[in-house]
Amino acid sequence: MTEPPSPHVSLPEADDFRAECHSLHGLLAGVDDAVWSEPTLFKGWTAYDIVGHLHMFDRAAEAALGGPDAFADFTAGYREASDRGLGGAAYTRAWLGQPSGPELLARWRAYADVLADRYRNLDPRSRVPWGRGPSMSVRSCISARQMETWAHGQAVFDLIGRERPESDRIRNIAFIGVNTYAWTFRNRGLPVPERKPFVRLAAPSGALWSWNDPQADDRIEGSAVEFCQVAAQTRNVGDTQLTVRGETARSWMSIAQCFAGPPHDPPAVGTRRRGPAAR
Repeated sequence: MTEPPSPHVSLPEADDFRAECHSLHGLLAGVDDAVWSEPTLFKGWTAYDIVGHLHMFDRAAEAALGGPDAFADFTAGYREASDRGLGGAAYTRAWLGQPSGPELLARWRAYADVLADRYRNLDPRSRVPWGRGPSMSVRSCISARQMETWAHGQAVFDLIGRERPESDRIRNIAFIGVNTYAWTFRNRGLPVPERKPFVRLAAPSGALWSWNDPQADDRIEGSAVEFCQVAAQTRNVGDTQLTVRGETARSWMSIAQCFAGPPHDPPAVGTRRRGPAAR
């Protein structure tokens, strides 16, 4: 019989989250002050808004370790503002106070390291509350923090005009993308196609990753990075070189959404892209 994992086994996804944060921090460290107030192609949010949002939800991920009441207390203001139709960026700015861009960057980076340390030695199977839905495992929660950092970070890399250096830690994000197949349809009130498309992706290292049963007539193949961009809605599938065959695969990629919340449509073709020049 396989022994259950020790509650003190290191959780590698926590280190992947840390590395994702360090990548974005490295991009923003030392940028001109003007960059912090420039709108990105994601809802017009600035780099300041994005880093602030990431910091607030990293704090929420730590509050979740205290249980449902602690998590609800921390997120009550954000939920209330959302229910009243106030923009998330506006609430986050009020919550942050008035740090400068570099001050916020340092605060976020330091706290992200604390969060990674907190999660790193937890039992991956233990549960934490999140959002307004069911609880999730510790492993899923810290992987979701990596996914959100990577997804929002894309808008900042696009703004500055840099191509992000990728690594095989993106497998955690690809896994979330594949694992939210059924939820993507259910979230829109649509029937879930029973047969899942075959997914085969090329990792940044050149390794091949695959999910679901092989099939010739319903499949998605190509870059793992581009698949994650579609699943996280940082690119339209039409702006990628993914090979998408079959009705179910095409339907999925047209609405894929690996993040929580109400249904969001992907960006229109050509509206999310890298800026013309590095700064």
